[in-house]
Amino acid sequence: MRDKTLHTEFRVNLSHTKETCHPKIHIVFLKTHKTGSSTVLNILYRFGESRNLTFALPVNKHVQLFYPHFFSAHYVEGFSSRHVKEFHIMCNHMRFKKPEVAKVMPKDTFYFSILRHPVSMMESIFVYYKSIPAFRKAHSLDDFLNTCWKTYSSSETSNQYAHNVLAFDFGLPNNVDPKDLDEKAGQAIAAIEQDFQLILISDYFEESMVLLKHVLCWSLEDVVSFRLNSRSEWTHNKISPETAERIKRWNALDWRIYLHFNTTFWTKVDHLIGRQKMKAEVSQLRMLQAKLARTCLKGEGAVDPSKIEDSDLKPFQYGAAVIQGYNLNPNLDTQSKRKCQRLVTPELQYTHQLYARQFPQASSHFRLPTKTASFSWRKGKESETIVQR
Repeated sequence: MRDKTLHTEFRVNLSHTKETCHPKIHIVFLKTHKTGSSTVLNILYRFGESRNLTFALPVNKHVQLFYPHFFSAHYVEGFSSRHVKEFHIMCNHMRFKKPEVAKVMPKDTFYFSILRHPVSMMESIFVYYKSIPAFRKAHSLDDFLNTCWKTYSSSETSNQYAHNVLAFDFGLPNNVDPKDLDEKAGQAIAAIEQDFQLILISDYFEESMVLLKHVLCWSLEDVVSFRLNSRSEWTHNKISPETAERIKRWNALDWRIYLHFNTTFWTKVDHLIGRQKMKAEVSQLRMLQAKLARTCLKGEGAVDPSKIEDSDLKPFQYGAAVIQGYNLNPNLDTQSKRKCQRLVTPELQYTHQLYARQFPQASSHFRLPTKTASFSWRKGKESETIVQR
């Protein structure tokens, strides 16, 4: 059993330095949309909780850091009141703004994020955010792409999801005139490279977790996971080559960003790990995850929400998507059950649990909220639309 104390140190031989490294505990993860980021969030939640680290959670038990507004330090519970002396991990949805984040997080904080191929991401976004104004009247993704150049309005609530949302999440302008694309893409890439030490690629998720493990000086056990917030296969729509090209043109800024950081990702893999070692560690990670699945799960796989037996483990259902979850093995001992529950607890429930742990007095004044399909921003006031349950 690994020592879970705060100052545990692991000796990891990085191929390029062969120096002793220390696990990073000051971390900002920019949680991008429909990129596998909920699974990464769960990894960070489990790592931090098991070491009694402090999370920069949204104020008043909100589930996002007032996205889509630019992040502001006062959105973090305990910052303005100075009740929290040190924040270790910030990882909830926000629109990134480095000067404000830097007010909350220590100077030695490690910044990273994750991207996904814009074509598959757009297919997922269209299903998940079908209710936003940009998509509401479109019968299909192709239907939207037929009219988007003429009808898309960036001023309507939540429409950022429909156009270059990766750029938007990074705090960058997401509406770019095609004639300015080269210049704006170069500026966007430079801004991301300046603020983030690592950009992962969701399309190579296991390789991304191995690379993250090396860079953070964590163990392979620290980055093991089950897929969270993923859709049932029957809700996936096949994208034709023609539609894929149309998506790349519509989300051209995101496409440029993705192409660049897909290249830098593999450059980092080659420099820090090497392809052969990466292949071996991915195999080890898969074996660990398979072993955990056999131990933790009833049936060893994700199931549709109607088949989830424990209501506390049901993920929030959003838009036209069917978000799957897990059933736990009923024969687990107490310690194993706790470990397994953490692996499969959906984002909203886990966030509320951490809030209750960090702010027990404040937590008692709020009932458990869940996010709705949109956020409401009126007269400049920050007010996230939630449903009490």
